[in-house]
Amino acid sequence: MNNYTDVAEFVLQGFSGDPGSQAAFLAFFSIFYTMAVTGNTLIFMAISLNPSLHTPMYFFLANLALLDIACTSTVLPKLLEGLVGKGSHISYKGCLTQIFFISWFLGAELMLLTAMAYDRYVAICHPLHYSMLMSRPVCVLLAGTVWSISAINSSVNTGLLVPLHFCGHNQIRHFFCELPALLQLPCSPTTLNNIMTVMADVFIGVVNFLFTMVSYSFIIASILRIRSAEGKRRAFSTCSAHLVVVTFYYSTIIYTYVQPGSGSSMENGKVVSLLYTTVGPILNPLIYSLRNKDVKVALRKVFPCIC
Repeated sequence: MNNYTDVAEFVLQGFSGDPGSQAAFLAFFSIFYTMAVTGNTLIFMAISLNPSLHTPMYFFLANLALLDIACTSTVLPKLLEGLVGKGSHISYKGCLTQIFFISWFLGAELMLLTAMAYDRYVAICHPLHYSMLMSRPVCVLLAGTVWSISAINSSVNTGLLVPLHFCGHNQIRHFFCELPALLQLPCSPTTLNNIMTVMADVFIGVVNFLFTMVSYSFIIASILRIRSAEGKRRAFSTCSAHLVVVTFYYSTIIYTYVQPGSGSSMENGKVVSLLYTTVGPILNPLIYSLRNKDVKVALRKVFPCIC
């Protein structure tokens, strides 16, 4: 790789340039990381060890928990390393590796949310055909497609970074290596990279968002046709948590990958990136478990000492 670049390593700007706040940020991010990993691990184990939760909805929720663990583990350990005084440098190969994995996991998470919306659409709009349309082979195929397509997309966009030429400027204005931030540094043309990034954004972001919204438009129309107020409440309760997560992720990720890559937008981007790499993985277990009696019962069975 050194044949393609004069830069052997990059310097991450970090979350804050104030040395006095390093200890506070270290404490906060350590707590955040622990909460994200612990919460999602509990959800994954509860679903895996409880046969009553071996249904399509919880199968996708277990995949979401895995993606949340992987996403936050790709970003926060390196950030914590810089906060404890071990330096904010990252090697060229390490930076590309981080970009590959964060792009993979974020893309898979967005597509998985679309698959979860489709699952809710079938459950509410076609309940009589649910077992056939959402059989185990279908669910495995959907999940495998989500992981595979996102991995291919991430491989293409990361591979296109390798030929770029960096002319010595190696400070990344972010607390981790992310594609929009890194594309501000090359002195060689990045036209192809920008085109492929936009194409990926349109497919993974916009198209999946539209599919999700179409699914929910049918879901809402179907719920409104339910005559009993209790039936409407139950139907909405099965979708409200997922709709909250969808809104949160799409709004933050679209902002990051569509915003201009310079000026104060990069500073704002740090906060927004923190939301979907750290805050989201913390909130997901709370959103799905606190509003779901089945998950709470499963947690009490598997972990009676903490529930």
